Amino acid sequence: MARVLVTRRLPDGGIDPLLAAGHDVVVGHDDDRPLAPDELRDAMPDVDAVVCLLTDRIDESVIRAGRPRLKVVANVAVGYDNIDVAAATEAGVVVCNTPGVLDETTADLAFLLILAASRLASEAEADLRAGRWLGWGVNQYLGRDVHGATLGLVGNGRIGSAVARRATGFGMQVLHHTRSDTGLPGWRADLDEMLTESDIVSLHVPLSDATRHLIDRRRLGLLRPTAVLVNTARGPIVDEEALAEALEEGRLFAAGLDVFEREPEVHPRLLAAPRTVLVPHIGSASVATRTRMARLACEGAVAVLNGEQPPNLVRRQD
Repeated sequence: MARVLVTRRLPDGGIDPLLAAGHDVVVGHDDDRPLAPDELRDAMPDVDAVVCLLTDRIDESVIRAGRPRLKVVANVAVGYDNIDVAAATEAGVVVCNTPGVLDETTADLAFLLILAASRLASEAEADLRAGRWLGWGVNQYLGRDVHGATLGLVGNGRIGSAVARRATGFGMQVLHHTRSDTGLPGWRADLDEMLTESDIVSLHVPLSDATRHLIDRRRLGLLRPTAVLVNTARGPIVDEEALAEALEEGRLFAAGLDVFEREPEVHPRLLAAPRTVLVPHIGSASVATRTRMARLACEGAVAVLNGEQPPNLVRRQD
């Protein structure tokens, strides 16, 4: 029997694979607060496995504190920028994540943001709730059509591809940019070129040194003043200060964001910026999907503790 730290409460049934395997499960705070960095480090020497969330920073100091007992870190997320994979690899600690199970749910959310931002839904609802709407007018809340528009996908992995499938139902032309030629229609080798062609841009790349502020002031300047930017990937991919400026100055029509640079903090200029739809990192937030994510992470931990390789192994990127 191994001892497993689950850093925060998971959806009902999420830790069932750990319990079924007979492991001793220790869960973080009862009130679901994230463990502080020192609490996380202090817990590590006494556990064989950690099931963590993207709110947990599993850095080199945390991994070092777990040596030599720690065997696996299982992240309840697809992205793993919260984990120092290189340090884990050096320490012989396996890292696994939860790919595949959240693609469709996150794509649903991305398309919700595409529609809501393009049609100014948040602005219109805010006026309605505040009593500022005085009746129908022909020039009110004039958004941009989604049907027939050109959608530019930055990244064309599982989630990006799922968004593309939804776009076909709206008669959209779909372009995509990836580092390597996908061989698919609509591929653009040059990101800048694709941005100039797109009415709506949706981001679907992992966070890395190469993608941090990928959408910066210069690239925002390539977008049409009528364009819409949507981000359901990771917050730091977009320069939030530059985005707020573009919205304030009317150089970008609208934006829909599910992720932010310094979560849970949101840039105050973004909160005040016009034509924004802002939601609190809910891309995968359905009961079924979050439960599957939790179970998959726990199944990965169980596999490693059994001496097996998990199917969702994260490999070090040199």
